[in-house]
Amino acid sequence: MLVSGRHFFPDVAPRSLGHKALAVNLSDLAAMGAEPRAFTLALALPDAQAAWLSELAAGMLELADAHGCELIGGDTTRGPLTLSLTVFGDVPVHKALRRDAARPGDDIWISGTLGDARLALGDFRGEWLLPEPDFSQVRPRMDTPTPRIALGMALRGVAHAALDISDGLVGDLGHILERSQVGALLDVDALPRSTVLASQPEARQLECTLAGGDDYELCFTAPVGERDRIAAIGARLGLAVTRVGAITPEAGLRLVDREGNPSAYHGTSFDHFASP
Repeated sequence: MLVSGRHFFPDVAPRSLGHKALAVNLSDLAAMGAEPRAFTLALALPDAQAAWLSELAAGMLELADAHGCELIGGDTTRGPLTLSLTVFGDVPVHKALRRDAARPGDDIWISGTLGDARLALGDFRGEWLLPEPDFSQVRPRMDTPTPRIALGMALRGVAHAALDISDGLVGDLGHILERSQVGALLDVDALPRSTVLASQPEARQLECTLAGGDDYELCFTAPVGERDRIAAIGARLGLAVTRVGAITPEAGLRLVDREGNPSAYHGTSFDHFASP
């Protein structure tokens, strides 16, 4: 469910909104290694404007067509602008990527880069001001994220546990640790980031990569012996995959720098009920 003023700005371009509404749901399928099949859309609108709806549909259906995902039903009503989608996919028996399957000794991997969506959001909120062309380079990560469907499917039988990073790495990785009853050692200096984010102050880099959210990259764990295979998958897909830490038998998430020293970062991820 995406709610105006909560998950997107009220004046967002409708084509971008249509794309994002479906993309964030497809990302959940990617995190399980599932192949998309269909989706439903329930839409509340303060008023029905044909041109706006046409653009919303264009953004949504372009992404749907790219993944062979059919719109098969839904509902509409008058109300505050809200989009609620349910996506359907399938995965071979016993091949689904789960949150409860991480094992001590597993590597922790991240696809793509983290933090650009949060960096763009900070500019929108007036927390900082990004010069051009920096802002234009990071804004698409917030407006039109890419669901990593192909990567999720390729990780079947390779990764142990996985999820998509929607609310921030610290909180989302914490779900894997809790469900798998393990801990993790995370190298904050190894976290992949764009050149734009890498040019920002260190504290801002940590905030964006660790707790930013809206990245929709995959975080997954896999045995050490799968490193070459994972690198080959990334190369085949043209997608960077970065090793950022390891699963430990001791509970809790420990953040360290490249020298192994404890990180000074103490922030938290997005909370749908506690966050403003």
